[in-house]
Amino acid sequence: MNSDTPVAVLGGGSFGTVLANLMAEKGLSVRLWMRNADTVDEINRCSVNSRYLPGVTLAKSLVATDSLEEALKDVAVVFVAIPSGAFRDVIRQAAPLLSSDQMLVSTTKGIEAGTFCLMSQIIEQECPDARHGVLSGPNLAKEIARKQLTATVIASTDEQVRDQVQVLLHTSYFRVYASTDTYGVELGGTLKNIYAIAAGMSAALGMGENTKSMLMTRSLAEMSRFAVSLGANPFTFLGLAGVGDLIVTCMSPLSRNYRVGYALGEGKTLDQAVDALGEVAEGVNTLRLVKEKAESMDIYMPLVSGLYEVVFNHAPVKEVARGMMLNTQSTDVEFVLPRQEVQCS
Repeated sequence: MNSDTPVAVLGGGSFGTVLANLMAEKGLSVRLWMRNADTVDEINRCSVNSRYLPGVTLAKSLVATDSLEEALKDVAVVFVAIPSGAFRDVIRQAAPLLSSDQMLVSTTKGIEAGTFCLMSQIIEQECPDARHGVLSGPNLAKEIARKQLTATVIASTDEQVRDQVQVLLHTSYFRVYASTDTYGVELGGTLKNIYAIAAGMSAALGMGENTKSMLMTRSLAEMSRFAVSLGANPFTFLGLAGVGDLIVTCMSPLSRNYRVGYALGEGKTLDQAVDALGEVAEGVNTLRLVKEKAESMDIYMPLVSGLYEVVFNHAPVKEVARGMMLNTQSTDVEFVLPRQEVQCS
């Protein structure tokens, strides 16, 4: 890929803007597509995205546009940072404008309602000839904007996709590791959003450090159990897209899902919590979908079941927690004992 070849980012939210700016600051030609014409004008005139990244000055070489055709023309790599609910619609619009040699990389951590498709699966369905990958890791947008050190994972079965994304995104403060487990990396980034809600809720209720530690550890066991049942590699969850993303999302008030959980823990309703956030919290949708999927596949997920009762059925948190502590005790680390010896955890 020539250094003059433009790169496109679809989605002008916090992460899409940060990702576009990171590459633009390296001297790359970057086009940022979004639907909101006012935000497009603000970025092009003032080099700011005041709604999603207030106080951050964007690189002059970052060009915003509300024309999908303009954004995708002659670009080599397209990063897609669209909320899961609109992801398929945007990919479907983009498909006729893409060529087979262009690379599509999803950064969206969510599941499509109605199909239980991950974003990479939507890309495969709508753009069957596209070379694609997924990007996931402990990547809070506002910290990346402040150039605080972090790392991420590019997962793809296509070596050239992995290599190209590493070249595009690597900086002195942003390191990119590679994986071939696209499904595991994507599921890790998606599932941790559920447990971030639980972590925010426990923080609002004043639960201790021991409780937080137990919650995160059992969350990791539960999410890896679910993902492996769907075909992911269990070792993926020991990396940045698994435990790394889980830790940061469960510990940081910058996490949108954590903030929703905190608001619920303070006694707000789900609608109030989501309205106050003003952004999409993928974990709310993911919680509902994963609970249904786990039940249909008979996968034991007590944290998901308990959190679902609290979030959607207004069950008292302390009663749900007490009930979970009375569950049958079993092995500590998932996959250490043979599956038939593991009752529940």
